[in-house]
Amino acid sequence: MEAMIERCAGLDVHQETIVTCILYGPLDKRPKKEIQTFSTSTHGLLSLNDWLSS
Repeated sequence: MEAMIERCAGLDVHQETIVTCILYGPLDKRPKKEIQTFSTSTHGLLSLNDWLSS
């Protein structure tokens, strides 16, 4: 199967936390993976937004 997207994110939403995994990189190589956990407070959600935007 041929890769079509250079970046993607998955969110596992819980009551107090959100676990986020992003995969990124060139389409012809294995993607890099980063996993972070954020709180569901306003500060945590803003941090999640900043992390995904960067």
